[in-house]
Amino acid sequence: MEYLDFELPIKELQEQYDKACKIGEESNVDVTNTCKQIEKKLVETKKEIYKNLSPWQRVQLSRHPDRPYTMDYIKAICGDSFLEMHGDRNFKDDKAMVGGLGKIGDQSYMIIGQQKGYNTKTRQYRNFGMANPEGYRKALRLMKSAEKFGVPVVTLIDTPGAYPGLEAEERGQGEAIARNILEMTRLEVPIIVVIIGEGASGGALGIGVGDRVLMLENTWYSVISPESCSSILWRSWEFKEQAAEALKLTAIDMKKLKLIDQIVKEPLGGAHSDRENTYITVAKAIDKAYNELKNLSPSDLVDQRMNKYSEMGEFKS
Repeated sequence: MEYLDFELPIKELQEQYDKACKIGEESNVDVTNTCKQIEKKLVETKKEIYKNLSPWQRVQLSRHPDRPYTMDYIKAICGDSFLEMHGDRNFKDDKAMVGGLGKIGDQSYMIIGQQKGYNTKTRQYRNFGMANPEGYRKALRLMKSAEKFGVPVVTLIDTPGAYPGLEAEERGQGEAIARNILEMTRLEVPIIVVIIGEGASGGALGIGVGDRVLMLENTWYSVISPESCSSILWRSWEFKEQAAEALKLTAIDMKKLKLIDQIVKEPLGGAHSDRENTYITVAKAIDKAYNELKNLSPSDLVDQRMNKYSEMGEFKS
């Protein structure tokens, strides 16, 4: 398991604990009390570190290499019921955007999300989770199919942004994202959005309009990444921590600003520290959100969604 800079005290205690347990196994020395003391200290240290995380540390956790990605959630929650669908019927199949039909419990959903890679080869294959226009058009095609058959939509957001390359702009990156936002506001089926990692810029918004928007505890959602913000304002990436603080991008900030509906708790140490528990928690949160929406008529769904987004940014002097 990889550890981030601020997690080094946890790493040291974990190594001490493993070493003490190994000594007990390989010899006749009773190290039970020692192991219990180290384990207690380990739990206390974890609680102390993770309850006082800065915005930048949460950004780091959202990018942890061991953190589960979209397909991990889909495989764990839907199992063999998931049927992946491909292509935008216009240009090609974007590997950074995945989607298809799957069941959570007894309910069918159209599940769509950005997928990152696990190593150099798969990161290139998935374009680092940065979708091209054809990815957003594929997502829209699947959403419209879901609407046609009355199937609710679930989107899983985890992207550093839409792909900014010249070819993407030539094929209409801005138009594709804008079209998705427009169509999602008036889609006549429930839409549940879950931010499972990074939620950056228009890349996230392209599949981010929903009746219920949920954020995992150690994720972020912002118009720009802290590094890019720092490079624009200070001409350097060195001020990324200050930028993360100023952007108000954490789940707690988003909830206070009424830009999301719910914070989904993660296990102590982040989603990657206990994947199974995380999958169960996310599945329950999706099921709860759907039960709140399933009895609404299509017109009520659209009206409530439009009102929700129209009220964002309003303030009284």
